[in-house]
Amino acid sequence: MKDLFGKAILDYHTGNNPENLITETSISEADEMRVEYLFRDFDEMPKLEQKALQLVKGKVLDVGCGAGSHSLYLQEKGFKVTSIDISKNAIYACQLRGLTNCFVSDILELNTSDKFDTILLLMNGTGIFGRLNTISIYLKKLKSLIKDSGQILIDSSDLIYMYDQDDEGAYEVPADKYYGELTFTVHYKGETENAFNWLYLDYNTLQNAAHANGLHCELIEEGEHYDYLAKLTL
Repeated sequence: MKDLFGKAILDYHTGNNPENLITETSISEADEMRVEYLFRDFDEMPKLEQKALQLVKGKVLDVGCGAGSHSLYLQEKGFKVTSIDISKNAIYACQLRGLTNCFVSDILELNTSDKFDTILLLMNGTGIFGRLNTISIYLKKLKSLIKDSGQILIDSSDLIYMYDQDDEGAYEVPADKYYGELTFTVHYKGETENAFNWLYLDYNTLQNAAHANGLHCELIEEGEHYDYLAKLTL
């Protein structure tokens, strides 16, 4: 892992000639992403992210915190926040920004006796699941980290709109895999990150996976373009 996403975050925060990230997936062409977007404040966040932050309670775990914008907002509101990301550069940027409890960790490798009132997985939080057949591994881990009255707030998008329809209106999705399973590639400053799996889930599939793993799933709010925020509880 070259950690190009984290390099872009750190470059932006330290003023080290940051450039736009170039992202592409197995079903979409290369597109530019402004790194400054990851440094947005509450008023600049999409309404689903705002809603999630408004629902936060108690001790918080922010999974895949990136540049730390969600965590910083909550920390400033007085919440006790633990923030993790697999990117060393992103975590260093978070520390420079003033996050007091952030460190490098994969959620599956997080070794803690703490239980949380709220776990956040935002900016397509289901992405880290990677593939449909590994969802249960992640949900079981997340389930083990919440208190009996805790909640997991997670967002995603239904990518069905990106596929063509035939004359009868049926979507022409892959026959050999779930249509939200993508391969993601990041380019930055002339370098290319190793491709990685990234999962977009429609709400019904998330709900079914949650129920299969002993979690209740509630649709909190839908966005303007096939995106949604869900809450998972015991």
